[in-house]
Amino acid sequence: MELTRHFPSEVLAAALEDWAWLPELAGKEPLVLSAFGDVFLTSEDGIWFLDTIEGTVTRQWDHAADLQDALNSIEGQDRYLLLGLVEAAADAGIEPDPSQVLAFKKAPILGGEFAVENLQVSDFKVALSLSGQLHRQLSQLPTGTRISEFTFDQD
Repeated sequence: MELTRHFPSEVLAAALEDWAWLPELAGKEPLVLSAFGDVFLTSEDGIWFLDTIEGTVTRQWDHAADLQDALNSIEGQDRYLLLGLVEAAADAGIEPDPSQVLAFKKAPILGGEFAVENLQVSDFKVALSLSGQLHRQLSQLPTGTRISEFTFDQD
């Protein structure tokens, strides 16, 4: 059970193209992904966290050593790596290969549950792309908009 995924920085940067609408990503270099495709990024002013479930980018740590300290703790593993859900997925036989991440069948922002039954494996680029597109589209809706359905275009 791997809690993080490592890819060359240029591959990670390309995978983040559908998140470019977030101004907070500008000037940051991806470091590593969580098993769910959340991205830890570095910049001159610290270490940032792209939460693909919430659709946010926040500065969390001053230095890479601070990030490592956080990820070495159970609290940090639960918060940033979703340790409990990764373990439950592994117990259920849902384990991504090195080019994949865990993904929600129905995104939590659309009412999907944080449960093993709502998990699948996905190519990490596809997962990042879909979550970036979803959050961009949702950010453009008026507050309180009810979503009754959504469709995938093949374009």
